[in-house]
Amino acid sequence: MTPDDLIAAMPFAAGLGIRLETAGPDETVAVLPWSDAHTTAGGLLHGGALMTLADTAGAVCAFLALPEGARTATTQSGTHLLRAVAGSDVRATARPVHAGRTQIVVQTDVTDDRGRLVARTTQTQAVIVGG
Repeated sequence: MTPDDLIAAMPFAAGLGIRLETAGPDETVAVLPWSDAHTTAGGLLHGGALMTLADTAGAVCAFLALPEGARTATTQSGTHLLRAVAGSDVRATARPVHAGRTQIVVQTDVTDDRGRLVARTTQTQAVIVGG
């Protein structure tokens, strides 16, 4: 699957305008372009938009590490929001911390257009084999 195909398979992410710069089992990079539609009070990027971007990048990274015929679902996700974002695209870089038989743990760092860390997410993806 191409990066465009992967995003198209996730209508929520596609609707937000998230795009994949790179997609692989060792590293996936996703970008959420700045939009006033993604803000909250004071013109700051909504935390939910940051978490959606991180979840999208992490899920793609985990999906691409799955064995043939398996699927995945997020079973845990925790995000530390570290810095407010105003007027900047944000970039999520997801890398696996652990890729096991039953679960994949991915850490995703989200940065602004100046490269400053704005959020860090760690998520666990179940590896679902069969039915």
